[in-house]
Amino acid sequence: MNTVTRTALGTVGLGAAALGYAALIERRHWTLRTATLPVLPEGRPSMRVLHVSDLHMMPGQRSKQRWVAELDALEPDLVVNTGDNLAHPKAVPAVLRGLGPLLDRPGVFVFGSNDYRGPVPKNPASYLRRHRRRVRGAPLPWRDLRAALLERGWLDATHQRLRITVSGQPLMVAGVDDPHIGRDDYRAIAGPVSEPVALRLGLTHSPEPRVLDRFAADEYDLVMAGHTHGGQLRVPGYGALVTNCGLDRSRARGASRWGAHTWLHVSAGLGTSPYAPVRFACPPEASLLTLVPRPVGPGAGGNGQGRARSSAAADVG
Repeated sequence: MNTVTRTALGTVGLGAAALGYAALIERRHWTLRTATLPVLPEGRPSMRVLHVSDLHMMPGQRSKQRWVAELDALEPDLVVNTGDNLAHPKAVPAVLRGLGPLLDRPGVFVFGSNDYRGPVPKNPASYLRRHRRRVRGAPLPWRDLRAALLERGWLDATHQRLRITVSGQPLMVAGVDDPHIGRDDYRAIAGPVSEPVALRLGLTHSPEPRVLDRFAADEYDLVMAGHTHGGQLRVPGYGALVTNCGLDRSRARGASRWGAHTWLHVSAGLGTSPYAPVRFACPPEASLLTLVPRPVGPGAGGNGQGRARSSAAADVG
């Protein structure tokens, strides 16, 4: 066997091993990511927000359902769900089992494209193309899921401005429908929040810059999104290859600044399409965000803005 043949066989073997790891191990390597964000006014008590996104739930995914339900032990003050819960016409009961006890806590949500339409087989290489033809899957029972969430007391923030109280603190929550498929209408929620609140929170499934710019112009403190899957396939030392939206690769997951006032948090999500069931260097995740007051005084920065502190801890289900 010559050197070229050995090299080729070694490359094929390495690729097969990486694919096996991505498909069989990492996509079930459930991970809790934590971050501390300075977004509250001075003197306000801290608040714990659990961010869940992109479940892409199939009925038989019991490991995922158990792990998500166990997040209730974190005792979040608020649960935020930024969509793409469904991946199968019969997945609504599975999503509700997964959310389980979290539905007894205050919660808000918006939906994503894969709540409305099911996944379809695609050429994986299509995600590397900036512009591609969109293929629509079969309709999914999003209305049933919405009704169940509302019945349990969660609030649909889609094209609404909701004033809610969480742990004794007033919040304004506003959201848009999924801009990735053109369902957003920011005009329905446009304008600065004039009433005094502890937090102005914006929600969108896909973190499209044109929507983020509108939230930032209205001086929302924090915008939360999903959709990117963190890139789903990441190259160590390089990061995400794509975001599947207009967001730059450096913001594919985690917290970053957007404009002078606003923080952005993008969840890498907990699922994948059943037709692309792989993750590499990007484990499925939920995020626990601890919201704290902005620093003030000398050393806080010219505009009183601080940094986010984040970390991740893995738990295999």
